Amino acid sequence: MICDFCKKELKKGTGKMFVFNSGKITFFCSSKCEKYFFMNRSVKYWKWNKHESRSKVTR
Repeated sequence: MICDFCKKELKKGTGKMFVFNSGKITFFCSSKCEKYFFMNRSVKYWKWNKHESRSKVTR
């Protein structure tokens, strides 16, 4: 399983699973990721995540 916010790999039996009324399932590795997800924070601004941001190409 992978955290839906920071894309960190989760070990079996750890983390938290949230199920929406629509049936969509999301997984979180920590309460920090869960809070930021529901506050609609963007992943690309946090240095601790594994989100691959696009870097500008310099010529």
